Amino acid sequence: MMLLDANTVTALGAAGMVLLGASWLGRRRASVLPAQIGWLLVGFYFFNQAWVYSSHDDVILTVMCAATLPLSAGMAWWEHSAVDRQRQAVTWARGTVAFAGGPYLLIAFVPYLSMAAIWLVASQSAWFLRFTTGTDIQLGTTWVNDPSGRVSWEAWDGNRWFATDFTGEYAFQTELVLADGSLIGINFVLACTALQSMVLFIGAIATLDLDWRKRVRALLLVIPVIHLLNLFRNAGLIWMHLTYTQWDLWGMSVFDFGHTYVARVVSLFAMFLIALVMFDLLPKMHQHIVTLTAPLSRNPS
Repeated sequence: MMLLDANTVTALGAAGMVLLGASWLGRRRASVLPAQIGWLLVGFYFFNQAWVYSSHDDVILTVMCAATLPLSAGMAWWEHSAVDRQRQAVTWARGTVAFAGGPYLLIAFVPYLSMAAIWLVASQSAWFLRFTTGTDIQLGTTWVNDPSGRVSWEAWDGNRWFATDFTGEYAFQTELVLADGSLIGINFVLACTALQSMVLFIGAIATLDLDWRKRVRALLLVIPVIHLLNLFRNAGLIWMHLTYTQWDLWGMSVFDFGHTYVARVVSLFAMFLIALVMFDLLPKMHQHIVTLTAPLSRNPS
């Protein structure tokens, strides 16, 4: 259940991203009204997703999505009152949200792009597992969670250029199978591609007010590293699932425990280390983040 239907709220979120992106491109102009409207629309889009994650009993993502609206409202207010270094940080935040969230929403809601990302990373993860362990994993049927029912990608007659009306937590799921065609019980979805992490760094780095060569070097460093770490994560989870078939902890299989808890903690730690490297290479990024988090600290000055 949502406050608004998926089509309407997606259009509002996309409009908010466009306004933030346009206001970042026109950042030398005095008007901040488009950015303020953009913050509120983007905040409402993610706030609306809280009901989706709540229905799946994901407490962490529910709380995080619910917090986006008040935080976005705070950014909209700050757009009007920011000065000097604060102004630079708030303007950078506009571009980061627009050029990270915009491309991800585009991929998430264009089925052709979603499937291209899923198949690319799934096939590479399977190849990595074959190379390291000799286990022959292949891609099986891709399913679409359409409102009319669960159908295969080949049989799906929906709009493949733009679609928001799906059921279930994941719109597209590609099965992983053994060489003999038997299912292994793991499906590959868009969240397995690490696109969220990559577009976040792309948006944050690309919108820094620095020489373009420094930004390109940073992107060439961080994006391949995230991609390779994600392939290692995916292959490791599949290998554990196939190897420790009798493992059980509080009713969770080794895959469920590794995917839900261990992989998340390790991924967050890896992102933290990558961010530290980026702070060293791009001190301006660190300066902006410190400035943006100052109101949340005990000593805002």
